Amino acid sequence: MQHTIIQYWWVLIVLIFFLGSFFTINQGFVGVITMFGKYRRVARPGLNLKIPLLENVFRKISYQNRSVELEFQAITADQANVYFKSMLLYSVFDQQEETIKKVAFKFVSDKDMMQALIRTIEGSIRAFVASKKQAEILGLRKEIVEYVKEGVDHVLADWGYHLQDLQINDITFDKVILDSMSKVVASNNLKAAAENEGQALLITKTKAAEAEGNAIKISAEAEKEAARLRGQGVALFRQEVARGMTEAAEQMKQANLDTNVILFSMWTEAIKNFAEYGRGNVIFLDGSAEGMEATMKQIQALMVKQAGTTAPQK
Repeated sequence: MQHTIIQYWWVLIVLIFFLGSFFTINQGFVGVITMFGKYRRVARPGLNLKIPLLENVFRKISYQNRSVELEFQAITADQANVYFKSMLLYSVFDQQEETIKKVAFKFVSDKDMMQALIRTIEGSIRAFVASKKQAEILGLRKEIVEYVKEGVDHVLADWGYHLQDLQINDITFDKVILDSMSKVVASNNLKAAAENEGQALLITKTKAAEAEGNAIKISAEAEKEAARLRGQGVALFRQEVARGMTEAAEQMKQANLDTNVILFSMWTEAIKNFAEYGRGNVIFLDGSAEGMEATMKQIQALMVKQAGTTAPQK
């Protein structure tokens, strides 16, 4: 038995060489093959062949997306501490041979590459934050991301990587600064509320004044129109009275009657109206014969005057 194994030793060596010639690369990875420590070629996913004892699978590189969370501190232009929490998403730039060679040989290990990547991101963000004031930082989240991607992408491309995305999840300040910022926001809100209330009050008073002015204007116009109509009514009343009295006087003259009866009738009607519509007011009238005679003369003179004004209209 031992003699048989010694006789076929070469078969065992061939089997070892044969089995050592095959290796596999998982999906999402590429293999870097070296010979005597020197780059030889790239092995793609699946079953691959290599020269036993001569070629070696130096490294398996993943071209899948990888993520890492970062926490670091920066200082603004006005010396305020800002604390960032961010998520970094990166990957191998592509699967070209030159890119794979950069990824395989630029750094000793993935740990070294990751450390350099994190420091590069932190340095870029700190440079941006150092040029801004703390009051501006919270509103510049998008600008920070764009600045970092623009500045870091060409560095990563030289390493064979590409920055897929950078998300800044949280931006905080020291408690003292947060308290002062809260007070500023509160005071600004109170100021804005007071300004809004003042504007509302001004608008209300302005509208009320406009409404009152319009009401006064409308009332004045209505009073003006009413006065005009009253004047026209009084004038028409006087014209009609004068016309009626003139006609009555002419008829009484034709009938050989005394026209003073008209005056006496007007006097008695006036006294009756005083009593009926006086509404309790005290009216002093001279009820003597001399008083009635004086009143009659006044009414007679008025009738002559009215007759003189209406005569041309006939």
